[in-house]
Amino acid sequence: MFLKNALRAATALSLLAAAGAQAETITIATVNNGDMIRMQKYTSDFEAKTGHKVEWVTLEENVLRQRVTTDISTKGGQFDIMTIGMYETPIWGKNGWLVPLDDLSADYDVNDLLPAMRAGLSHDGTLYAAPFYGESSMVMYRTDLMEKAGLTMPEEPTWEFIREAAAKMTDRANDINGICLRGKAGWGEGGAFITVTGNSFGARWFDEEWNAQFDQPEWKEALTFFVDMMKESGPAGYATNGFNENLSLFQQGKCGIWIDATVAASFVTNPNDSTVADKVGFAMAPHKEGVSKKANWLWAWALAIPAGTAKADAAKQFIEWATSKDYIELVAANEGWANVPPGARTSLYENPNYKDIPFAQMTLKSILAADPQNCCEKPVPYTGIQFVAIPEFAGIATDVSQEFAAVYAGQQSVDEALAKAQAITNDAMEAAGYR
Repeated sequence: MFLKNALRAATALSLLAAAGAQAETITIATVNNGDMIRMQKYTSDFEAKTGHKVEWVTLEENVLRQRVTTDISTKGGQFDIMTIGMYETPIWGKNGWLVPLDDLSADYDVNDLLPAMRAGLSHDGTLYAAPFYGESSMVMYRTDLMEKAGLTMPEEPTWEFIREAAAKMTDRANDINGICLRGKAGWGEGGAFITVTGNSFGARWFDEEWNAQFDQPEWKEALTFFVDMMKESGPAGYATNGFNENLSLFQQGKCGIWIDATVAASFVTNPNDSTVADKVGFAMAPHKEGVSKKANWLWAWALAIPAGTAKADAAKQFIEWATSKDYIELVAANEGWANVPPGARTSLYENPNYKDIPFAQMTLKSILAADPQNCCEKPVPYTGIQFVAIPEFAGIATDVSQEFAAVYAGQQSVDEALAKAQAITNDAMEAAGYR
């Protein structure tokens, strides 16, 4: 194996030399999610094939967003590749802040990217970031606890059923919470979750004239329902729990139900990491009875190149490697098909090795059900499901999510938080010239 890798590295370096290319050291900013940590483990494969070196800056989700946004907007030049998502990519592409990915190789097969992922990472038809993995959200639940509660999870549950099941699963004496959900402040953490919950209750961020809608009954119903359910059946301190915290709780057997990113499925069913790996079922994200919209989102953690980097060619090589069919095969060969990055390529869901993975079809169904063009029951002037695709949203939603987290922590009432959210949002939109 050593000799094989050495020969491969030597061949790659000779190819670089023949092409007049230069070995580079590229710096990549990424999120501390499991699939990204796994990618770092296989970096030696890329380095051997190309001669390039990779340095990683791995950050918690909220910190990552702050760092890369500051760096790209100020032209700081700290990173050659950034891990960003469907919110940032079209906006930054439009601003000219990203290198277009319109010349990827034929072998890369850009047409194999799931249409929803490709569209969400493009501006005016040009791809500006390549999806490392794609996701929606879905219900993950303990099948043993569901059976013990005498209930059967529907494929498309209502919020009312989820709350009933969570209450019956809760066993405080044995440290089992009926439900674990995000409460952590941040537009992409608890802010994303409460936004899709609001959608599923018929709420929306703005009406068609960009007036904030937090003073409407749908938002009060959604936030009150969420808070009451978490008081009944959620973990203590859920106001500071995000994706990684809830993943840990579920893997430790401390959650009956977890509603979150579909990408988590491989981690909760991995017997090396999860104590309940063989007791997990899946269902679509819930909806409120009488409301058609479900609490599911559409997202991709994707790799993009900031404009102005002097290492764009090497960065593009890395992106092709990390988001390719070959990378999927590499992970599958070493860790099994259940652990490959999901939700990005059509061919994965046509692959006979992947079709029977327990969560594969529910993940695809959830992704296909998400419609960023039609997030809400009532008309809206924006696109996006767990976000509003305008530059101002990240700042506004982070502030609003902090008010909601204060409710979860028992520091203020639902009514107080909604009144503050209404004022924060309308003031910001007026200052930005929307109203």
